[in-house]
Amino acid sequence: MRRSAASKKKPDSVTSSTTDLFRSASSKEMDRIDHLFNQYANTSSNLIDPEGIEELCSNLEVSHTDIRILMLAWKMKAEKQGYFTQEEWRRGLKALRAETINKLKKALPELEKEVRRQSNFADFYAYAFRYCLTEEKQKSIDIETICQLLDIVMGSTFRAQVDYFVEYLKIQNDYKVINMDQWMGFYRFCNEISFPNMTEYNPELAWPLVLDSFVEWISEKQA
Repeated sequence: MRRSAASKKKPDSVTSSTTDLFRSASSKEMDRIDHLFNQYANTSSNLIDPEGIEELCSNLEVSHTDIRILMLAWKMKAEKQGYFTQEEWRRGLKALRAETINKLKKALPELEKEVRRQSNFADFYAYAFRYCLTEEKQKSIDIETICQLLDIVMGSTFRAQVDYFVEYLKIQNDYKVINMDQWMGFYRFCNEISFPNMTEYNPELAWPLVLDSFVEWISEKQA
């Protein structure tokens, strides 16, 4: 019986040892992530601010307007544009398993693939809008910023739709800002409506009015 009891304890001992090893490795990984954070963080605010992000982009060899930086912010669930908290940094880099700048650089292509999956992209697209709401209680974004954001977020996937919509937004006079409903409406338009014939578009359905006007403008342009 004693032999049997001893054999039962052995797996528990092995499990405990494995758990301790994992915790130790996890702790070391987090220390390295924190060390990397401190290289870019402003010591007085303990935040990675716009200047720190510029330095990070330089080390990653990407522009600060590169969509992958916005994707990185999405992965971190960063709340304030141009700033990363330590908690956000930890969340993002731990998920990417990137505790050094070289590993983070290598993780960016995989991150882009992850974001561009259909199951993730709608969430990322909505996040991009929220991330640009820089003022408290702000619910809409000016046309100039929207045009830049559309080009970054959707330009590589829906080039023609983005080019036409940006052109329309710049010449029309009815809308000075775009809200979330209108922003998401354009995403739906790109995914559901064939372009440029737009035969499936029905203005009697629940489309934002800005898209009704956009489709009417294109139709006149094509006539």
